[in-house]
Amino acid sequence: MKIASAPCSYGVFGGSTVDMRPVELLAAMAAAGYTGSELGPPGFFGSPAETARAFADNGLTVVGSYVPLHLSLPDEVMAADLEGMRHTLEELAASGNPDVVAVLADEGDPALRASPWRVPGERGMDEPAWRRAAERIAAACEMVGGFGVRPVFHPHYATYVEQAGEIDTLLELTDVSLCLDSGHFALGGAEPAEYAAKYASRVGHVHVKDVRHAVVEHARQSGDTALETWWANVACPLGEGDVALDAFLDQLRANGYTGWYVIEQDRAAVAPETWAQTIADQRHNHTWLANHL
Repeated sequence: MKIASAPCSYGVFGGSTVDMRPVELLAAMAAAGYTGSELGPPGFFGSPAETARAFADNGLTVVGSYVPLHLSLPDEVMAADLEGMRHTLEELAASGNPDVVAVLADEGDPALRASPWRVPGERGMDEPAWRRAAERIAAACEMVGGFGVRPVFHPHYATYVEQAGEIDTLLELTDVSLCLDSGHFALGGAEPAEYAAKYASRVGHVHVKDVRHAVVEHARQSGDTALETWWANVACPLGEGDVALDAFLDQLRANGYTGWYVIEQDRAAVAPETWAQTIADQRHNHTWLANHL
């Protein structure tokens, strides 16, 4: 079984500060039974060569990395995105994994971040914006392929590729493979098992995440737009949230999916007082998924 972890499960995101050394993170993943992980922010584990060595020293495979794109913002912002992803692609290319993936995702914009709750079916981007987004995704995929890395696209909550109809539009306008994240799909109203069946031939990467809808609903009802704060409480240990994970995993198996299952439990940055619980949660997640696979 190819079960991987991700730094976000330990509170490591772009711009975050954590009270741990990167090598401690990799050692903790290996000790919990994981055999791979996605990368953290660019350079988190060092240079591309240092990153590859640190993963190998801990018996872990580099399986991919998150790559943010601002699909709705001006051209110069997107150009900066493409330039900024170069270091990540160098890390992925140096990993030694011939099937490593760049996980492309929209980052939304300030207006959406200020009011992240859209009514189901509400149109985020109009047709011209979607055509431009498709062209930008194609340019990003071309750059990714130039490094010998495989691109996938990750629909993500609080972005313009979030809801079921938007995922359909993405796959209609592009030929990019899909990163199917059970938590983000569920939050966006796209039932994970149904979409695993609907786009079986397009699923190229999988994130296994459980979420609590009540956390998002409470933020919406209270008007709490501090997304970066309450988001840390949305994900929960596998099997303790609202996602129909068994049906999702059953459908992936029925489709013949043979790639990595990356467990993500987004959380606040770990600190000495939360380290033990974080370790326990990630051991639980690995055991839960291994048993259900």
